[in-house]
Amino acid sequence: MAGGGNAEENPVGINVTALVDIIFCLCLFFMCSLKFRELDGKMDSWLPENKGNKTAMNMNVPMDEIRVLISYDKERRQVQRMFVNRPIVDTPEGDALLQKLIREQSASYRSLGKADTPVIVDAGPAVPWREVVKVMNMCKAENVQKIEFGMGSK
Repeated sequence: MAGGGNAEENPVGINVTALVDIIFCLCLFFMCSLKFRELDGKMDSWLPENKGNKTAMNMNVPMDEIRVLISYDKERRQVQRMFVNRPIVDTPEGDALLQKLIREQSASYRSLGKADTPVIVDAGPAVPWREVVKVMNMCKAENVQKIEFGMGSK
């Protein structure tokens, strides 16, 4: 029993009501100020330091990459994809064509002895993540292990 016993054993009475009120107020303060990290829609990536935003590109150097450009047209609410310079429609047939092009280009580079040729996914900021993941899944299905991300165009 709190505060029990005789007065000789407990000469000073401690009022814990104020202490409980303060602890309760601190608990409420910390619970209300707590911010959860949003993990949905984030993807861990380790980007190379020696590649990226370059000002000029030498056109005489042969391309050693497979580039897939993905953009989003806000007026038409439609995803637009391009494989190098070739437009690919966003349909199941277009998905199959894009995967076939990735397979053929990757096989072509492997036959030249360039097995670690990357597929660069160049997606704009308005592109839904599912479109980027769809291209990544196509690359993994074709056993392309090196996938890089471009700067993204608007």
